[in-house]
Amino acid sequence: MRSNLIAALILIIVGLFFLAKNLGWINGNIGTMLATWWPAILVAVGIGMLFGRGK
Repeated sequence: MRSNLIAALILIIVGLFFLAKNLGWINGNIGTMLATWWPAILVAVGIGMLFGRGK
């Protein structure tokens, strides 16, 4: 169940990114964004794992 939730959230985030790019809300490409924000992504995943552990 948890893996389905994570996969769904990843798809939603990627979809929102591409939508924002197509609408002109953000500039750049996914490589630049990942190169800049990968530490924040790791922190978010770690927090999600920490809070999900109690269930």
